[in-house]
Amino acid sequence: MSVTTVPQQQEQENYLTAGYSLQSWFLTYDHKRIAWLYLASITAMFFIGGIFAALMRLELMTPASDLFEPDNYNKLFTMHGIVMVFFFIIPAVPAVLGNFLLPLMLGAKDVAFPKLNLLSWYVYIAGATFTIYTIVAGGVDTGWTFYTPYSTSSSQTHVVPVVLGLFITGFSSILTGLNFMVTIHRMRAPGLTWFRLPLMVWSLYATSIIQILGTPVIAVTLMMAGLEKIFKLGIFDPALGGDPVLFQHLFWFYSHPAVYIMIVPGMGVINEVVTCFSRRSIFGYRAIAFANVGFVIFSFVVWGHHMIVAGQSVYSALIFSILSYLVGIFSAIKVFNWTATMYKGSISYDTPMLYVFGFQGLFLIGGLTGLFLSALGFDVHVHDTYFVVAHFHYVMVGGLVMAFMAGIHFWWPKMTGKMYPESIAKFAMILVFSGFNLTFFPQFVLGYLGMPRRYASYTDEFQLLNIMSTAGGSVLGLGFTLGVVYMVWSLFYGKAVNSNPWKATGLEWEKASSPPIVENFHETPIVTEDPYNYANRDFIKDFPQELSKEVNARA
Repeated sequence: MSVTTVPQQQEQENYLTAGYSLQSWFLTYDHKRIAWLYLASITAMFFIGGIFAALMRLELMTPASDLFEPDNYNKLFTMHGIVMVFFFIIPAVPAVLGNFLLPLMLGAKDVAFPKLNLLSWYVYIAGATFTIYTIVAGGVDTGWTFYTPYSTSSSQTHVVPVVLGLFITGFSSILTGLNFMVTIHRMRAPGLTWFRLPLMVWSLYATSIIQILGTPVIAVTLMMAGLEKIFKLGIFDPALGGDPVLFQHLFWFYSHPAVYIMIVPGMGVINEVVTCFSRRSIFGYRAIAFANVGFVIFSFVVWGHHMIVAGQSVYSALIFSILSYLVGIFSAIKVFNWTATMYKGSISYDTPMLYVFGFQGLFLIGGLTGLFLSALGFDVHVHDTYFVVAHFHYVMVGGLVMAFMAGIHFWWPKMTGKMYPESIAKFAMILVFSGFNLTFFPQFVLGYLGMPRRYASYTDEFQLLNIMSTAGGSVLGLGFTLGVVYMVWSLFYGKAVNSNPWKATGLEWEKASSPPIVENFHETPIVTEDPYNYANRDFIKDFPQELSKEVNARA
């Protein structure tokens, strides 16, 4: 891309100073402000879900059900799963970073449908409202999977309002995906061909396809479960001629692709950060781009590996097992290319890059244990144990959250024009990484030894590992809380930065101010070179020593 540096625009009006009234925020069509609305919303939901997790871990410090009755414990892990999966993990990167960055990366003034973009956020809030109502009204106890016939026949908790909330929230995801796809197709700057797109855009494009194709399935499935509970239609209830396994097929047809809605955008973040802080062009650009397409295709053909013990035939289980192994190829392509990008690079160990290292370590453990679960015999052994809990937390939380933290630190100077305190941020990252491993690694052992998940009590032999896990959860919570505190502090007291404090490539860094003006660019940028062309930058020979000094001085 063009290397011309945009003159400083710090004194000019930007999107943050364009208006201070509540109306200017809650009725805005600016994609950057809508990203902030999402950031505030998902952060609130993250801490609500985190409180449920903390209460669960307190209960599990002792073998007996001392703190909560089993029925209330069931509500805790159900609400934790619902809030975290549907209201934090799925929208985190696309709705926050995607909304803020996509038009900037494309050289566009906004997304294709700005009003639809704002509507998506209001739809998200409407869905979240139903979920909050459910919490206040007493919660739901079905698990976040809502398996039938328990959810439709036996449960006396608030299943209907929460599935209605999730049905509504699904439209937010669909509208965002549709908006992103049209924007990428129609609003690229002159010269920005498909193979000059930043890999973050490729990731958002792949995610949008899954959102559009998969989300309607889960929305209709949950709506059918709600109608079944109210009107006893006999769709899933075997007593009425229905098939409960049909619910599982429909649920996992979306919910396995949803894993890629969570992790693929996070991988897009990693691409941008690893190449910037290694000062090298990304290794294997086209392989990574096409790996995103591979994730889209295979995400829709592996749902059956969640149902190996649900009564499907051995041959079906064998096919789903093989397909699940094949998904690992695309993950391996990305991990290999990130490692090759760093090889002989001038690596800078700033906070975003530390989170990249954390992501790679945790995602590698999550991915490899996923291969264990793809093996039929081992899957039967650890089915519904804490091994599964540890695996999906390493993939979803260890992968997605570490990537989100890398991205929010990387683009924070662009979003705010301020630098966060680097030394405190590194300390918080260490807390998050160490706390996460202390929380979830013991759960691999617990699961392998046979401790089932979703139980409020357990035998005495598991107590030591559960105490370790609870202690780790405390450190993890402290790390996240510290992160929020210093980010909010930096909004008011952080030192101002220029338009490109990381000396990164990309239109958002080289052609837009920090923070950007309302319409992003003073004139439409023209792209003249491939992305990540660090080799042609004059500052490359001074990196990382000079850059680190500059950044630390500002922080």
